Amino acid sequence: MELAILNQQDKVLVLAELEEMMAEIVKVTWELMGRAGTPEVSIVLSDNAGIKELNRDYRGIDEPTDVLSFPQEELGEGEDVILQRTPDFEAPVILGDVVISLQKAVEQAESYGHSLEREVGFLLAHGLLHLLGMDHETEEERRYMREKEEQILAKLQLAR
Repeated sequence: MELAILNQQDKVLVLAELEEMMAEIVKVTWELMGRAGTPEVSIVLSDNAGIKELNRDYRGIDEPTDVLSFPQEELGEGEDVILQRTPDFEAPVILGDVVISLQKAVEQAESYGHSLEREVGFLLAHGLLHLLGMDHETEEERRYMREKEEQILAKLQLAR
């Protein structure tokens, strides 16, 4: 697994344990989704101002959000999904970037009454599932994605 964690904020202290937990989330997500090859992903830790700018520029929403995903490969009509190759495929699979606002994660952890680790774990799992092609446009998709998020968190004992 190739993982780059880029801390581009100074509002929230990032301890080595948080980075280790994020690496485990990537590993568990990859395995749970039954993907072949070696995942490569970048995690950008932002603050509200930084993620607000990205949200405005890429989604047209001029406010901060908690997590954004930027897949490396956007598929056109009729193209194969590169992430679903056969199990013998061992080359690196570049997923893309997940951007997390640690400021927003702190706010939400306090609001929901759980740890920052649990909130960051949830946001990262959510972002990774988007990189793997999942979405939550319909109620069925939302339920399936939430089920996968909870399975990932449970494996790291970050369940609610």
